[in-house]
Amino acid sequence: MIFMRGDTALGYDVRGEGPAVLLLHPFPFDRRFFARLSLPSFRLVSMDARGFGDSELRGEFSVDDLADDAVALLDHLGIPMAAALGSSMGGYVALSIAARHPARLSALVLAGTRAAADGETARADRDAAAKEIRTHGPERFLDGVAVRLCSEQASSAAHDEVQALASQCAPDPGHALPAMLLCLRDRPDRTMLLPKLYVPTLVVVGEDDSVAPPDEARALKRTIPGAQLVVLAGAGHLPSIEVATNFQRVAAAFLESTVLSP
Repeated sequence: MIFMRGDTALGYDVRGEGPAVLLLHPFPFDRRFFARLSLPSFRLVSMDARGFGDSELRGEFSVDDLADDAVALLDHLGIPMAAALGSSMGGYVALSIAARHPARLSALVLAGTRAAADGETARADRDAAAKEIRTHGPERFLDGVAVRLCSEQASSAAHDEVQALASQCAPDPGHALPAMLLCLRDRPDRTMLLPKLYVPTLVVVGEDDSVAPPDEARALKRTIPGAQLVVLAGAGHLPSIEVATNFQRVAAAFLESTVLSP
């Protein structure tokens, strides 16, 4: 489905019934990343980030723009409050929603993400990746996604699923990927927000995550009041696919105990 925010078309899906959970996908994927996620007690709202899936790319944008897009979708659907489940980049967007629209959140699930902004090395790496894509095309960047993000313990089926989802992430990856890399490079630091986050929060991380390692997740848990932490064995940066059953179990248990509890 499509809705318009101003002159920008944004793609989304809604499935299930119950309290809303906003699904915010990682980079470089679109909303199909969460197609197999099952949370039977909830209404799942998934959307494409700008330039990905069915969402248009119209010039430069920021993580805060992506957060405002998500809240605009909630407005479009008449949803006053939702839990946000953000994976990696989606976690950055979820924290932006928490900073800019805290009254709209009933709970947070932060998977494989961090609050800190990019350091000098990470910023330079994103610049280099964007330049390579513009110069040589997106194929080389996309071909290595599963190797970079998945645990060595991940099944071949999970590896293949991640690679297939990355390969079809955007209608024009040569433009969408560099635009998002620069958006992520320039995202704000949310570290000072964390002690003020009183929304129920679950932090999930793969034991073998080399992109946002378990130490980052432990820092989130220590700093966010009352946060819970789950480290999932056999997973790297994408536990919702690599160990899908375990991820769904812990996410569902958390959301049911917070959002559904009287």
